[in-house]
Amino acid sequence: MSPLLIVSCIGLYFGGLLLIAYLTSKNSTAESYFSGNHASPWYAVAFGMIGDSLSGVTYISVPGKVGGANFSYLQLVLGYFVGYFIISKVLLPIYYKMNLVSIYTYLETRFGKHTQKTGAFFFILSRILGASGRLYLAAGVIQFFVFDQIKSVHVPFWLSVSVILVLMLLYTYKGGIKTLVWTDTFQSLFLVLGVIISIAVIIHKMDIGFGNAVSNIVSSDYSKTFFWDWHKSNFFVKEFIGGIFIAVAMTGLDQNMMQKNLSCKSLGDAQKNIFWFSIVMVIVNIFFLALGVLLYQYYAHAAIDLPMNIETGKVITDKVFPNLALNHLGMFAGLIFIIGLTAATFSSADSVLTTLTTSTYIDMLEYDRNTTLTDEQKSKRRTFIHIGFAVILWFVIIVFDILNQRAIIDTILMLAGYTYGPLLGLFAIGLFTKHHLNDRLVPVVCVVAPIITYILANYVIKTMTTYEIGNELIIINAGITVLGLMLVKSKRN
Repeated sequence: MSPLLIVSCIGLYFGGLLLIAYLTSKNSTAESYFSGNHASPWYAVAFGMIGDSLSGVTYISVPGKVGGANFSYLQLVLGYFVGYFIISKVLLPIYYKMNLVSIYTYLETRFGKHTQKTGAFFFILSRILGASGRLYLAAGVIQFFVFDQIKSVHVPFWLSVSVILVLMLLYTYKGGIKTLVWTDTFQSLFLVLGVIISIAVIIHKMDIGFGNAVSNIVSSDYSKTFFWDWHKSNFFVKEFIGGIFIAVAMTGLDQNMMQKNLSCKSLGDAQKNIFWFSIVMVIVNIFFLALGVLLYQYYAHAAIDLPMNIETGKVITDKVFPNLALNHLGMFAGLIFIIGLTAATFSSADSVLTTLTTSTYIDMLEYDRNTTLTDEQKSKRRTFIHIGFAVILWFVIIVFDILNQRAIIDTILMLAGYTYGPLLGLFAIGLFTKHHLNDRLVPVVCVVAPIITYILANYVIKTMTTYEIGNELIIINAGITVLGLMLVKSKRN
């Protein structure tokens, strides 16, 4: 497939994003950047959140993992569904009642400034690592199948990542959330179409018909969903409960996901958005898992060699889908894959730049309360922060490229367990107890808790037992955080 054709498709897609940004950022203000003037339609927010939640991780890594993990990922997704219900009924009413822009302002009101900044710090750390991982995956595929194929000109990975981040800056720095609600809706559409059309192309290539395809998927060993060995990391109870806590932490306690929800017209609209989003999320993930089964069946059907790691002799799961789409299914399938991947790439990090800027601007630097700065000065500082985070993302992606050796989705969920645990612990104490905390000691507890969790998981449980820690890591981390916070209770009223 011609690299020039691929680059042209990416260019057209980016042109669509620029057009949306131009139309939505007219007469933009600080209010539209941070809250979208509280005028975002709930259905646009709901559909846009699909692309932000799925990103390149689901698009590439989830189908590829089916070869080794079967449908076990669905256990986690079912937990997500319950977690979204908790967000809708517990967290959103509090955020709307307090009229929040940054959700970590709640922590300041409840405990104090040090706690607020601690919550914001862990969000910033979590999102930098998560967004970098997602971008690394998508950018790596584009690098391997596009730029590395251009023999006449050597385009290094760092340069291709730089181009992607610059393109994101062009359509996000001005409009903020008001723009992102609509660009994410645009991107979610292409992301979902990418997987549906890819399924249709494989079914057509195998000449089996839709009914036979469904039958093949259901009867396949790959479609095994529920696992009951409690020692293993894929044990249903661990995956399901872990999914609940991951959803609450990575969506409900995450500024990136909540800022869009808080841009809705009312609490009722925001709850409606979460309800429909949770249903569609389960359905779309089933499509991605079904695609994974069809991928491996097509490899066997067409006698195509799976992409292997020469050193380990194992399948490189993150290349299973890209290799088939770009090298074996024809030009149309390749273009569909590239468009879907481009949507995943941009939706992975564009909103992160805006919400990282929001949390830093409001929680860490408190520019929103600074009365000595003019609106123009505040706008300039907001832009500098926005650009600064793009540079940080670039640096972390390069580090990922040097160090990463495992499926990205595993890496991201593992990192989430360590970075979102303290957030979960802080909000748990705030929401479900009447305790006050020694505000100055909260940062110490929240830094020590992940360290203790890491030692416990890797040097105690892993070496002394046959038990495998999975996605319940976030629960263990949150529990240790809560115990630590209880030791620094304050007696003030």
